[in-house]
Amino acid sequence: MNEVLARPRATALPLRDGDLLAAVDLGSNSFHMVVARYVLGQLRVVDRIRDMVRLAEGLDGKGGLDPAVMRRALVSLEKFGQRLRDIPPQRVRVIATNTVRQLAMPQVFLLPAETALGHAIEVVSGREEARLVYLGVANAQPPNPGELRLVIDIGGGSTECIIGSGLEAIERESLQAGCVASTRRFFPDGKLSRKRWNKALTEVSAEFQQFATTYRALGWQEALGSSGTNKAIGDICAAMKLTKGAVTSAALPQVRDRLLQAQTIDQIDLPGLSNERKPIIAGGLLVLEAAFDVLGLERMAVSKAALREGVLYDMLGRGGADDPRDASVAALMQRYGIDVAQAHRVQSTALHLFDQVAGEWNLPPEARAMLSRAALLHELGLAIAHSQYHVHGAYVLEHSDIAGFSQQEQRVLASLVRTHRRGIPKSAFDQIPDRLLARTKRNAALLRLAVLLHRSHEADAIPRAEAVANGDNLLLTLDKRWLDQRPLAREDIGGEPKDAADLGVNLKIGAD
Repeated sequence: MNEVLARPRATALPLRDGDLLAAVDLGSNSFHMVVARYVLGQLRVVDRIRDMVRLAEGLDGKGGLDPAVMRRALVSLEKFGQRLRDIPPQRVRVIATNTVRQLAMPQVFLLPAETALGHAIEVVSGREEARLVYLGVANAQPPNPGELRLVIDIGGGSTECIIGSGLEAIERESLQAGCVASTRRFFPDGKLSRKRWNKALTEVSAEFQQFATTYRALGWQEALGSSGTNKAIGDICAAMKLTKGAVTSAALPQVRDRLLQAQTIDQIDLPGLSNERKPIIAGGLLVLEAAFDVLGLERMAVSKAALREGVLYDMLGRGGADDPRDASVAALMQRYGIDVAQAHRVQSTALHLFDQVAGEWNLPPEARAMLSRAALLHELGLAIAHSQYHVHGAYVLEHSDIAGFSQQEQRVLASLVRTHRRGIPKSAFDQIPDRLLARTKRNAALLRLAVLLHRSHEADAIPRAEAVANGDNLLLTLDKRWLDQRPLAREDIGGEPKDAADLGVNLKIGAD
């Protein structure tokens, strides 16, 4: 295998020629892994693994996961973990999508899954999934300059629709309709009929109609379909000699009519369709027909790239000038009118404290980046109301679609903003994974101190702020003269050890 994925570009990861990167996509239908080698600024695929786990089949109506499906998933993840064993964790990203998003208690799945795989798993929102899909398709098949492109990705549990230009997604939507989910929803007993099909088509079309006006007004010059369902339907169109592999508005009804000649899903006889995809093709074809009808599509080519390739490209930019998370933070600061000067003062002090204790507290670079972003956004809630603004800010950060962030990252960010002032509620860290809990609480302690030291919004620098950590103990030494001239700050800082104790930090304040 000598597939080249990426054109030469700058990378934020400390990569050398020969280094391996891996992306794992835990989809609702299939689990995918792609391993690529970094060579002369390019990514060359050296391995691909795919398991049709059908995780979405295990979902019940209450957000639970069938134990048999769970076991099937863990067996697959153990196999993936063997392949990833020799790749450093910072060069591996694992993304979970729609089915895991729907679990009432995701940790029941995530904890054993991370153990089986040997790597952390990030759960992403539907719109972040859409951004990553577009990134993969756009890099693998670069669009013409200045042209807009529509990308439709039909997964097992959801469908993502994106309009983008170049490498940037402009519009992103995620629908709760995928090949597995729609087959289970509309044909639960496996029976097919035109009446059932038309009723289902009406319901799925209504999902597309929510954003169709916006999409059609923006327009596009090219449409591409990604992931297995679109590829399978393209293969069927080719096998039926309707197209050479694309999907067209003329071919799609003929495929649908051929499918509906069967009275049950087991009897479906479509040329070019694999046996493993037969049980779920009805739902996938239904979603694609709705997309063509509502969006007015005439032709859709099929892309070889999808979410997993997008994750690889995203890894190249993370932590550097191309990190989408930093662009999202800047956009939030502008949108909510954050006091930029104050945000940077708090950020500078928080990172100054972090750098002094990172070694003793074993805080990785990712924790530093998260503290930096929380410092920049800690006053976001003031745009809503001054009273309880830390609560408002945390709510916005947890529940918004923020490009580049996984759901876990947004919850960490929200927890830091929620706890940067006032008391520490017992529930503040309930949704933080255990692997991130200690570092998040220690970051919260550092952010609180930085905010207190800059409470007056003074432009002058703090003359001294020395932090020394020893286990759970933290000693902060300040300039005595500076502190004596600020009785309000002295009073606030004097009461901070009590709140820090709720974060598991034994704080002492000194001045000389």
